[in-house]
Amino acid sequence: MSRSRSAPSGGSSAGSGASGTPALHKLIVVGLGGVGKTAIIFQYVYGDFISSYDPTKADSYRKKIMFEDEEINIDVLDTSGQEEYAAIRDNYYRCGEGFLCVFSLTERETLDALDDFIEQIHRVLDDTEIPIILVGNKSDLERSRAVFSEEAQAKADHWKIPYYETSAKTRHNIDEVFTHIIRSITQRKRAASTAARTNRRRGGSGKRRGCVLL
Repeated sequence: MSRSRSAPSGGSSAGSGASGTPALHKLIVVGLGGVGKTAIIFQYVYGDFISSYDPTKADSYRKKIMFEDEEINIDVLDTSGQEEYAAIRDNYYRCGEGFLCVFSLTERETLDALDDFIEQIHRVLDDTEIPIILVGNKSDLERSRAVFSEEAQAKADHWKIPYYETSAKTRHNIDEVFTHIIRSITQRKRAASTAARTNRRRGGSGKRRGCVLL
């Protein structure tokens, strides 16, 4: 079961829904435990840094922002990196429209583990073009660095995805990462909407896949 939290509106958000309500975009943050997923989300949503917290099961955070002169809602799902929750990740992934794959720059194994996460995302969604960004967190701990930028960039190049280094403590690149993934999601939705309208004009039909959070 996931818990949902809301944040005050603000910041840099695409498109409104058909009813005039702000469009909703669903983002999922994945990675092993302890890499700073929750800290990244808290810094983005609330502007606060949390140094300690209980291991996450699944928490959902919503933030209303302005993006490209339009108001939108961002739903950010903070998933557990604990192995005991691996079996239920498929259910969460089916709802994702974009993913941040986070590792710690101070722990090489957290980068290596992301291969399995990305493969699972591609498999569950049957979509290798889904927006994903590789995020190396804890860039403020330079003296403890175990992963060089070139190594992480090579991993990102292999998966053909962007790479950012962030610090949830100093907020370095936090806004940039979320702006990038939100832009990728909105551009993909706009392209799909245009293709659907073209298809309807040609007399075709399309199906939209739904999801259920357990």
